[in-house]
Amino acid sequence: MKTNAMRILESLSIPYRIHTYEVDEEHLDAIHAAGSAGLELERVYKTIVMRNSSKEVFVFCLPAEFEISLKKARALTGSKEMDLIKTTELLPLTGYIRGGCSPLGMKKHYPTFISELAELEDTIFVSGGQRGIQIELRPDDLVRATDAIYADFV
Repeated sequence: MKTNAMRILESLSIPYRIHTYEVDEEHLDAIHAAGSAGLELERVYKTIVMRNSSKEVFVFCLPAEFEISLKKARALTGSKEMDLIKTTELLPLTGYIRGGCSPLGMKKHYPTFISELAELEDTIFVSGGQRGIQIELRPDDLVRATDAIYADFV
């Protein structure tokens, strides 16, 4: 079954590989996904969606083990305040649910930032847009497909 993320990559002629794993409803985080799929943890990237006080939405892709520096994220986006969106808002805003949120194929295009650490890797893994699916692709291809920029926010 193809996801929107896969269709977008194919429409741009971007090569990718699919890695599947057994979903554990109790552990939907990227670290658990990496272990379940047998992937190198430092190459698995999670997608975090945040909103500033002006109601602007931003997407951040970063290695599973890292956390966003709110100070750097605010500076990067020119925001005074920045918070995670609520889990209940994820589906209406992005079209994705927790544990299956991909930076590819969201309902709307939001400014997207990919950790500059991705530039150190030949390929990285991001959610395929469905729980249990990781997509492996080149970081530059992800940047192109999401119209993202590399940035320092971890």
